[in-house]
Amino acid sequence: MNSAVTADSSAPAPGFWRRRLVNPLLAQLTQGVTPDRLAATLAVGTACSLFPFLGLTSLLNLVVGVRLRMNQPILQTLNQLLGPVHLLMILVYVRFGEWLWRSEGAHFTVGEVVRTFRDETLLVFLERFGWAGIHALTAWLVTTPVLIALLYFPLRPVMHRLARLRRP
Repeated sequence: MNSAVTADSSAPAPGFWRRRLVNPLLAQLTQGVTPDRLAATLAVGTACSLFPFLGLTSLLNLVVGVRLRMNQPILQTLNQLLGPVHLLMILVYVRFGEWLWRSEGAHFTVGEVVRTFRDETLLVFLERFGWAGIHALTAWLVTTPVLIALLYFPLRPVMHRLARLRRP
């Protein structure tokens, strides 16, 4: 008989719910919780939450978070908290993009955008507001690296300080 210690086969294997639900959920909750990863999650999550198109920020946060192995609950909570700022930033991105493209400002109201989206075809909507979307996207792409850097580098020491305070 082999006297080497082997894995205890008498311990029951985790059940279906633990394997399929509990363990993956716990992994998501604890993924990326080092101080550096938290700072990166907050910085990248803020940038993704300000993506200048309505209805896409949650999906963008999800995709980027999975790809970069960031903490999803933090990303999605941040996304919800930044909702009002997101709405304000859309117009800022449109105007900054117009300046970057050196184009004339498209004069429209939020009501006009909503009415056109609701009452007209997608083609009519894109003909009317497509360039505004391109301008906003361009501005977001230009400002995102700066925004991430401006948030990440100051947040790193703050997160390290908080981690030291939390240790027993």
